[in-house]
Amino acid sequence: MKQLMRLLMAAFVLSLLPVVEMQGQANRVKPPTSNSTPAKPKPPKKPAKPTQPAKPTTPIRPSAPSVNTSPRADEVITVNGVSFKMIRVEGGTFTMGATSEQGSDAYDDEKPAHQVTVSTFSIGETEVTQELWQAVMGSNPSRFSGPRRPVEKVSWEDCQNFIRELNSLTGRRFRLPTEAEWEYAARGGKKANGHKYAGSSAIDNVAWYDSNSGSQTHDVATKRANELGLYDMSGNVWEWCQDWYGSYSSNSQTNPAGASSGSYRLFRGGSWYDNASYCRVSFRNYYTPSFRYYDLGLRLAY
Repeated sequence: MKQLMRLLMAAFVLSLLPVVEMQGQANRVKPPTSNSTPAKPKPPKKPAKPTQPAKPTTPIRPSAPSVNTSPRADEVITVNGVSFKMIRVEGGTFTMGATSEQGSDAYDDEKPAHQVTVSTFSIGETEVTQELWQAVMGSNPSRFSGPRRPVEKVSWEDCQNFIRELNSLTGRRFRLPTEAEWEYAARGGKKANGHKYAGSSAIDNVAWYDSNSGSQTHDVATKRANELGLYDMSGNVWEWCQDWYGSYSSNSQTNPAGASSGSYRLFRGGSWYDNASYCRVSFRNYYTPSFRYYDLGLRLAY
């Protein structure tokens, strides 16, 4: 009788093994292959703000010139056979942050909305492309290969190295835009029409994002430009800014340059990976200066 009971119990346990195995497989994360969409790393996109931000142990000296240079016109620049266009943005005053068209999508760190004045500057017509990065650095770190696709998988520190090389080749003083310059340009500068995204309140007109990207980047300038003729300031890839991340003030400011120190650098604009809310002109994101990912690139300014 005991032998029969042991046999019945063994048969019962064996019958459960496929269920246990399937449950284990369901809980296992499949590593990305060359054709699969990579899983976002942890911590989440909006990491908790540190209570006492610390300066980096080995700070990178920014290659930024004075913000107040005043370019006179749009300009096409060629580096090692690759040309790119810089768009002149006439300075002005705007409301930065959670303006009315952002509605309930606005996060707390987009508040309070406040008056900002920026001087005239120039900004890239498009995100930095892979062909331009290759021409300057001699390599291409991007996951989604294509000469006219935006370069990605570059950290803030990588961008500073790229800019130093570009300045050495051209004799110019390129830099990353400040966060205020970036938002002013994304909104359309003095030509702004109060859109939620850069150039439209209908995101599909102007952005590659999670609902239309096919889980990859796309060639720059294949969606509609904004009021200033700038492409992809919403979607395609995030764009690093020069600033440290910090809280907004309600005070009016002129040429703000962000927090004086911190642990996180800002990036803006959303990407192919993100939902529409992240592609809004006021949305702020940030990470450590060494962080790289397949949806993170840059746009030049001077």
